[in-house]
Amino acid sequence: MFRFLFFAACAACFGTAATAQPVSTEEEERALSQIYGGEEMVSIASGYKQPISQAPSIATVVTAADIKAIGATDIDEVLETVPGLHVQRNTIGYNPIYTFRGIFSQFNQQVLMMVNGIPITNSYTGSRSEVWGGMPIRDIARIEVVRGPGSAVYGADAFAGVINVITKTRRDIDGSEIGGRVGSFDSYDGWALHGAEWAGFDVALAVEYHNTAGQNAVVDADLQSQFDRLFGTSASLAPGPLSLSRENLDARIDLARGHWRFRGGLQHRGNFGVGSGVAQALDSTARYGSDRWNADITYQNTDIENWEWTSQASYFETSQEIERNLTLFPPGSTLPIGANGQIGAGAPVTFPNGYIGNPEVWERHVRVSQMLAYSGFRRHQIRSGIGFNYDSLFQARVSQNFGIDPGSGLPIPSLPGIPLIDVSGTASTFIPEVDRKIAYLFFQDQWNFANDWTLTAGARYDRYSDFGNTFNPRAALIWEAGYDLTAKLMYGSAFRAPSFQEMYILNNPAQIGNPQLKPETMENLELGFDYRPADGLRFGLNFFGYWWKDIIRFVPDSNATTATAQNRGAQQGYGGEFEAEWQAADSLKLVGNYAYQRSRDETLHHDAGYGPQHQLYLRMNWQFLPDWSFSPQAKWIVGRSRSFGDSREPVADYTWVDLTLRRQNLAKHVELAFSVRNLFDVSAREPSLAGSPQPGIPNDLPLAPRSFYGEISVNF
Repeated sequence: MFRFLFFAACAACFGTAATAQPVSTEEEERALSQIYGGEEMVSIASGYKQPISQAPSIATVVTAADIKAIGATDIDEVLETVPGLHVQRNTIGYNPIYTFRGIFSQFNQQVLMMVNGIPITNSYTGSRSEVWGGMPIRDIARIEVVRGPGSAVYGADAFAGVINVITKTRRDIDGSEIGGRVGSFDSYDGWALHGAEWAGFDVALAVEYHNTAGQNAVVDADLQSQFDRLFGTSASLAPGPLSLSRENLDARIDLARGHWRFRGGLQHRGNFGVGSGVAQALDSTARYGSDRWNADITYQNTDIENWEWTSQASYFETSQEIERNLTLFPPGSTLPIGANGQIGAGAPVTFPNGYIGNPEVWERHVRVSQMLAYSGFRRHQIRSGIGFNYDSLFQARVSQNFGIDPGSGLPIPSLPGIPLIDVSGTASTFIPEVDRKIAYLFFQDQWNFANDWTLTAGARYDRYSDFGNTFNPRAALIWEAGYDLTAKLMYGSAFRAPSFQEMYILNNPAQIGNPQLKPETMENLELGFDYRPADGLRFGLNFFGYWWKDIIRFVPDSNATTATAQNRGAQQGYGGEFEAEWQAADSLKLVGNYAYQRSRDETLHHDAGYGPQHQLYLRMNWQFLPDWSFSPQAKWIVGRSRSFGDSREPVADYTWVDLTLRRQNLAKHVELAFSVRNLFDVSAREPSLAGSPQPGIPNDLPLAPRSFYGEISVNF
């Protein structure tokens, strides 16, 4: 009903829209590119388009042409090319952990990801959902990435970094495209894009389908292996393969007319394998599912002299559903069960069908905002705005064969046959239905106070219904030292809102929520340089330091086997990033970057661990014949220390090489490409979580072996 009402309201708005001249952000960008010599524009840093060198942040833009050169099949392969960003893996579904500058957490809540400027955050975990399943790339026009905090502009979770995915409009597609891809691990992809004018509307449509059995690297041992040693059983499925099957469907529509733009979309995820297991125990049968619906309508008017007025309303609905039982520990497992019917201090109980828990959640997010910008002052450009967000976990369901049976009051494992019982809406459930209301306002001034000097300063105030207020300022001093050199000195603060899971989770065998949590906070200081000594040659260099406070951690409870969420951590980090881009000839482009970071857990006086201390990336785009291009790329991941209490050796370094060969304009309309991932078939791994007394998966998380992909697309 909510979806129907929102789409109906959008249709009504379009029905009454004036037929004024359409807003053409593409034409605006082309004009700016001519002024600034083809330099990439970025809007995520300040809310309006400006050259990267003058943006009040350290930003990266990856275009559709870059994505094609990389030969990427998923957004993660694109983001891995960004300086200072490393894509690690969560044990649950192998979901990506976008680690910026050594800032790591299991659910990656410290990174804000947006699609067309609208967050796609799941409030339950504070992440992109446990049923993420990747994001296809054919409908992506560009990706803008800011390293460092952005809460003064975007509010919560714009903490370690901000990622904004901008989808294609009619002008980006300009016609029709159909294509397909086949590859290793029984992977099949298909897509269709169409852009045209219809009945006075600019229309863009995109449908992308992905089906795979998933890479099947072997996990040597898991958490169940430890219970097997303790109780003399053999229930563990390790050594055994990962469970990474996927069936994805992504569909989007973009309509523009006059000052209005409407976007809508669906991301369906099904047959979603759980990676190395929800409880770090292999589970070959469990499957997640999810439907993510989004719709937004925007009115933007720049016709009034010196004024820009933007109003927006958006709706986002997301779910975490169980298609097949989540078997946290496999059939035949013997586990110590306490008086509360959950794992803890108690007698051993054997679960013939496995230890099963099926938590499901449904959320909706409604956002409205109003922004005004004024550029009539001689030296100032002012932006201000207000907004309101409503986040609701409106339904939660769970069935399980552990805990307390709400009907009898007895531990479920003591009942005959250890049945699977639906405890939704009872005192035995895992989370209540909760909501959160957020009101905010922001102000920003870009002040050209002297020739070649600009100060951008701003702040945002957020009022949360569940934990109170937060205020986040920022400032950036930019000096155009010469026609080819720009220097930036920047300060920013940020906050990360506690997730519903961290605040309200109940009856969990390991973790308990805390409604008294405060947000995590960060302060960040950066010095950056952008140097362009010649046409087609660019160097970037920046240094950073950050102070991360009030980190939310689950702290062990006294005389209990559970841990409760507390603001109980602090981390400091520093480092630098260097990047270079050289258009050596019309047919040859070289791209590279190097990132260094050191992060220290100030609470435990130890290296923070997990994130690589050194990252090096190189890529060559070579058009060696007309319509033929060859793009090799390599990355080196070096220096991943262990966190406090983890006695394992550091994670082994690795070198990863990919190749892409592409043939364009075959019979004028056809394009072919062939890619190899992990060319040298290296045994690369990402760190698994530390554990007590030992990690659940001791030999870390294996990445995919060598794989091959071939694709064909037709444009007409």
